[in-house]
Amino acid sequence: MLTRNSDIKFLNFLHNELELSKADIATALRHRELNNGPLAMLLWQYGLVNLEQLERIFDWLAEQL
Repeated sequence: MLTRNSDIKFLNFLHNELELSKADIATALRHRELNNGPLAMLLWQYGLVNLEQLERIFDWLAEQL
């Protein structure tokens, strides 16, 4: 389960900036629990984001370091 402030900020970015639905995000989170993979890659693998959006995700994540 995601509870850290950085996780909440990431989920808000996905929802507000990339306009992913809460259902899409929840689907990726369920698969992440099963596969233990990076959320960004799961979103892309399941077709929930395109390559441009994936690049925006990686840029956002890099800015958070």
